[in-house]
Amino acid sequence: MANEEIVNEIQPSLNQQLLFKEEIKTLRKSFSERDHDRIIEMAWEDRTPFEAIEFQFNLTEKQVIEFMRTHLKLNSFKRWRKRVTDRKTKHTKLRLTDVIRFKCSRQKHTGNKV
Repeated sequence: MANEEIVNEIQPSLNQQLLFKEEIKTLRKSFSERDHDRIIEMAWEDRTPFEAIEFQFNLTEKQVIEFMRTHLKLNSFKRWRKRVTDRKTKHTKLRLTDVIRFKCSRQKHTGNKV
């Protein structure tokens, strides 16, 4: 009986993970190569919050993490995760209240390498 309870608890979690991965695959197909570059660039930027990425590309933080996992080499992904974990500037709610922009006022529009 205990095994059935464990399976019943695990099953919804597995279904959610599968749905999430399918959702990421669908989203990945809807982005152009230029969008891929920009999402990765924004994710690497220290001062660009996940909320800005969500605003521009409709990707939640969890989806950005999965996106980065599928688009970066393993060591690059690990380095990125270590860098952004618990970083206050990557979350709007944790930032100082006087910072209300997506990018530095002195930063010019960054062109893609296309």
